[in-house]
Amino acid sequence: MGELSHVDGAGKARMVNVGGKPVSRRRARASGRILMAEKTVELVRKNEIAKGDVLAVARIAGIQAAKKTAELIPLCHPLPLDQVEVELDLVPGGVEARAAARCTGRTGVEMEALTAVAAALLSVYDMCKAVDKEMRITDIRLVEKTKEPLE
Repeated sequence: MGELSHVDGAGKARMVNVGGKPVSRRRARASGRILMAEKTVELVRKNEIAKGDVLAVARIAGIQAAKKTAELIPLCHPLPLDQVEVELDLVPGGVEARAAARCTGRTGVEMEALTAVAAALLSVYDMCKAVDKEMRITDIRLVEKTKEPLE
């Protein structure tokens, strides 16, 4: 494993200088899930949660969060996002979230994809917490990260 890029020689946190890196097409995908009672899954499926359409609100929350990642994560670079996609599916025992983020830049978009998933799942939690006190957000992870040179 190489040396840590977010700390200086004295061990102090710092923002990495990406100014010398070439601009390239970057993409990242992340996923996660929220575990909930089957009764709650059915309420979401039937759009009977009092706060509204859970999956639609969570999708928008994820997109909004990806756009705000540099404001939420201290050492992240603000990125000009080309696209953010968030998908949520009802699965047995909960909701699965997937996000993909794309940009053309000097640093990766994995934090944006991960932030999108986290915020989408937090939104599901917020909207369903009145009917399910045992929900658990789990398995948030980076699925893929790619970089392609510009032609």
